[in-house]
Parts: sequence; C-alpha cells; structure tokens
Amino acid sequence: MSIIPLLAKSSFDPEFIETLVAAYEDAWQKVEQSGSAFASPRYRRAAQEIIAKRIIDMAQRGEIELHRLADDAVAYLAQSYV
Repeated sequence: MSIIPLLAKSSFDPEFIETLVAAYEDAWQKVEQSGSAFASPRYRRAAQEIIAKRIIDMAQRGEIELHRLADDAVAYLAQSYV
C-alpha cells in the first residue's frame, strides 16, 4: 500500500506531497522495526492505510514536520488499535 493514491485528489503541493510520502515511509519503517503484529501480513495493509490516513489528516490540520507526522501516525496506530 502506498500513500500516493490517497493524495491523488488532495490540494497539497508536489513538494509537500514528497514530505508526506517520506513521513509515511518513516512511520511504516518504525512499525516494521518494532516487531509489532501490525507489520505481519495479516494486518499490514490495514495498518498502512491507517497510518497514511492519519498523516494526511494531521497535515490537513496544519502539521508540516516530517518526523512529527510519522511519530504521531505510529502513536495513533498503537493507541487506537491495540
């Protein structure tokens, strides 16, 4: 799963889309490295979609910093779907 299809109809400029893609990749790497069950084949697609949508949501609320977007998405996944 990629965040790019979810950004197709967004109003973000191309440079900021690159930041969102990098935040998504950073967040997913953190999930994989954590050994979380969310990284398993059974949950991977759903977890990736949750992370992507959370990053987009936070960006729409005004967050622009890559690492804060990534960290927030990982924390949101862990807190909301345990």
